[in-house]
Amino acid sequence: MPAGRLSVKTYVVPPEKRQAAYNWIKKQITDGNTKQQAFIICPLIDDSESLITVKSAKKEFQRLKDEIFPQLKLGLIHGRLKSDEKDKIINNFKNNLFDILVATPVVEVGLDIKNATIIMIEAADRFGLSQLHQLRGRVGRGDKQSYCLLFSENPKKETLERLKIMEKFQIGIKLAEYDLKIRGPGQFFGSHQHGQLGLKFTDFSDLSLIKTTKEAAADILKLDPQLDTLPLLREKVIPYTIQNIAPD
Repeated sequence: MPAGRLSVKTYVVPPEKRQAAYNWIKKQITDGNTKQQAFIICPLIDDSESLITVKSAKKEFQRLKDEIFPQLKLGLIHGRLKSDEKDKIINNFKNNLFDILVATPVVEVGLDIKNATIIMIEAADRFGLSQLHQLRGRVGRGDKQSYCLLFSENPKKETLERLKIMEKFQIGIKLAEYDLKIRGPGQFFGSHQHGQLGLKFTDFSDLSLIKTTKEAAADILKLDPQLDTLPLLREKVIPYTIQNIAPD
């Protein structure tokens, strides 16, 4: 952690404390001499019929704007917006034109907004711990104390226990190791979140082996980015490139 930065205080907030959390966020933003801002993260852009308890960014933005924080200025950003639209929204947030930015995980990396001291993550159980850690990294960029509030409508004990690990660890590799052991590697590019991948000879709890493999892959791609000299490997890899997974 860079010098002068404080650890982000992280809390798993029970559903019955939601209104208290809203009140606290409002107080943090409106009180004091220094301007503070907040992210509110939703996993989905639009509502899903199969995930009725999971909040969507568009609907939640309207609800928060009309019912919860009518006196504050809210912005909305998600992955379907054009690049110039996203850039404008981020710049407006950075310039304090918004108090709260409602977002999908599109803000997971690349933002450095020092006045953003709160991140509230809805349906936190839908994310891996490593992704939650990345999202948490959107706050705590300045010298002010920052906070991460995790919400989940999943009542299962193991879900709560997994999220509670976020309160304990601030180091990404520790969280990744725990997540791999508890959840399994899952299907990275599908909807399935648990279980075994169709890979052989790989133990995902062996992080040193993963690190060595990653370094070897990086060396190969540095010399041959398109894998032209390795056609069989290219054939296996191409279906999993970002261009094929999310062509838009």
